[in-house]
Amino acid sequence: MVEENQKKMEFKKEEIEGIISIYPKLFGDERGYFLESYNHKRYSEIIESNFTFVQDNISKSSRGVLRGLHFQLPPFDQGKLVFVMQGRVIDVVVDIRKNSPTYGKHVKLTLDSKTKNQLWIPPGFAHGFCSLEDETVFCYKCTNFYAPEHEQALLWNDSDLNIDWDIQNPIVSEKDKKAMPFKTFLSPF
Repeated sequence: MVEENQKKMEFKKEEIEGIISIYPKLFGDERGYFLESYNHKRYSEIIESNFTFVQDNISKSSRGVLRGLHFQLPPFDQGKLVFVMQGRVIDVVVDIRKNSPTYGKHVKLTLDSKTKNQLWIPPGFAHGFCSLEDETVFCYKCTNFYAPEHEQALLWNDSDLNIDWDIQNPIVSEKDKKAMPFKTFLSPF
């Protein structure tokens, strides 16, 4: 029997194993809205992974800013629960698990502050997003601490990954412009 509070939220397994879209139930009226943005018991039952969030991050981006495709190497690899508090993004995750049947494939979807949808990204994926609105506020709940010496990135516009970001001439950091091509990447996952 489904618990009453599980009816408040929808979980959808994406086409790449491990990636889960989450659609919280909004309870609204003329005063505003309420939603449960995270419940460890429920999420751990659906995600079927032993995880604890240890760090929350927030970034703010203008329209057209593209960040990614980032990941951390083991033992500092991270699972992430990501969502948008304000604005809208195209969110992309690339499977970098070398023994996965979907290695090098990606999932792309829109996250926005109207639906409050979320995305669970387990370790073994590169992640990036492109802001579709000014003043977009993007939030990450992470299962491991940020370790800059273990951070890496794949080239956001790599032809082997063939990601359509739905935007012309994104604003990309110098660091992300110099990220490694997918064909030279040796996955530790």
